[in-house]
Amino acid sequence: MTQDEMKTLVGQAALDYVTAGSVVGVGTGSTVDKFIDALGAALKTDPQRVVGAVSSSVRSTERLLALGVKVLPAESVSSLAVYIDGADEINHQGDMIKGGGAALTREKIVADLAERFVCIADETKLVDTLGRFPLPVEVIPMASAQVIRRFTAMGAQAKVREGVTTDNGNVIVDVTGLSITNPAQMESDVNQWPGVVTVGIFARNRASVCLLGTPNGVRTLTF
Repeated sequence: MTQDEMKTLVGQAALDYVTAGSVVGVGTGSTVDKFIDALGAALKTDPQRVVGAVSSSVRSTERLLALGVKVLPAESVSSLAVYIDGADEINHQGDMIKGGGAALTREKIVADLAERFVCIADETKLVDTLGRFPLPVEVIPMASAQVIRRFTAMGAQAKVREGVTTDNGNVIVDVTGLSITNPAQMESDVNQWPGVVTVGIFARNRASVCLLGTPNGVRTLTF
């Protein structure tokens, strides 16, 4: 089974976590694209499968609208039953690194509205310790050099992602050389640095469930 086929499996499996007639939170990325496609197919036979979605990116919004899903602004919704999104890495406690698609801030906003975070990913994303995948940090441009210096002082390597501007008009600093043994503490610390919009550690908004695509089917982890 290819990685793409595993992504398709978990995208379809995530539909089981969406309450009929609800508004669903939708993340960003290639695996989430599979969920959006599955949702669009479900709406053809059941137009009330969902009444709308809150999207974390322009990319996902465009895909949802193209499939006939009504997209609501986050500020119009007080809570969501579930948020469906992928991860660049997830550990065995449900903590994640996210932001490979540069949508981490909006993803955190939508995740914070949700009672339940369902992570969909292929099995390569499951790790014992976060940090192998470069940690994305959304930064106000004038603070990027100082943020890079702070990570360098920690023994890590950091650089601005070339050619990328977030939907919020900021830059992404990618950080390598980290072993994140206490995700919640690091998330809290980095988020307080001046100029940081948010760091791509999702510990406060960690997953409740992870649907992992494997060659043998979908493996469900609960946290």
